[in-house]
Order: sequence, then C-alpha cells, then structure tokens
Amino acid sequence: MKIKPLHDRVIVKRLAEEEKTKGGIIIPDSAKETPAEGKVISVGPGKKEDGKIAPLDVKVNDRIIFSKYAGTEIKIEGEEFLIMREEDILGIIE
Repeated sequence: MKIKPLHDRVIVKRLAEEEKTKGGIIIPDSAKETPAEGKVISVGPGKKEDGKIAPLDVKVNDRIIFSKYAGTEIKIEGEEFLIMREEDILGIIE
C-alpha cells in the first residue's frame, strides 16, 4: 500500500464478522451489522502537543475495537479501508 496517514490518524482494515452464531445458525448478509473490529495497517507519526510529537498508543498489526460510525471509508487498490483518528479507537484486543 502506498499511503501513510498524517498526525494522529491510523488506517484500519475491517475484520470480517462471523458467518454463524455459536449455536450454528447462519447469519444472512442483510442481518449482519458493520463490524467494529479491525486490524491496524498503518499509523501516522503522532499528535503535536506543545511543539513535540506524542507517539500513538496503537501500532501496525494491532487488533482494535472502534465505534460503529468511526472513520472515513477509503478504497485503495480495490480494497476498502477506514482512516480514523486514534481517539476513535475504543480499545486494543490482546
């Protein structure tokens, strides 16, 4: 990929939601919600604070949870990604 986010922004690839429930019921596409889980693909250098750059808490390959309507959808080389500020990320899955 040939894109680098600026400041405190990150590029995220949504992770696919499960096709079945724990009970084995197949979920149709029309009933699925937009996944709020993703993998960090690229991170910016950090946010400027008092003339210094504060590094981000997330790093490439982190699995994250973000709010349902966070970020802006972008398409790069036929793939869909989200670009969002670090403050839109709710947590890191360990």
